[in-house]
Amino acid sequence: MSEELLAPMLGKIVEIYVNVGDGVEEDDDAVLIEAMKMETPIYIPCNGKVATINVKVGDTVEEDAVLMTIDPQ
Repeated sequence: MSEELLAPMLGKIVEIYVNVGDGVEEDDDAVLIEAMKMETPIYIPCNGKVATINVKVGDTVEEDAVLMTIDPQ
């Protein structure tokens, strides 16, 4: 079962550090989100492989939006 990476707040996607198919480890940088002029890194929740990325740089996302899914290993 895939693990979802959720947006912790409403904000704008500034940078995405991974691509679909990349192997990732827990706490790797995944996304940089900007809200209220502060940039906040969002970290990978588990070891695995990036299955989907549902956003692109410049997108505005709502709180709890699914940014990407990770297939755990």
